[in-house]
Amino acid sequence: MTDVQTQIKDVDPKLLEILVCPASKDRLIYRREAGELVSPKARLAYPVRDGIPIMLVEEARELSDEEIAAIR
Repeated sequence: MTDVQTQIKDVDPKLLEILVCPASKDRLIYRREAGELVSPKARLAYPVRDGIPIMLVEEARELSDEEIAAIR
């Protein structure tokens, strides 16, 4: 396992079932490798730090057209 892999902490699956994007109110896609929760509808990726999703629009990064296409 690499250092990056050991630093990634999983988000509780039960939490993932109830979380929605604060901007679009749509379901999120968990991208464990990237450490993000993605909202294709809002075109935002929310960071996950130490297994805790940071669900603030101000903390999210905008997704590129290429990233959106890869998700769909």
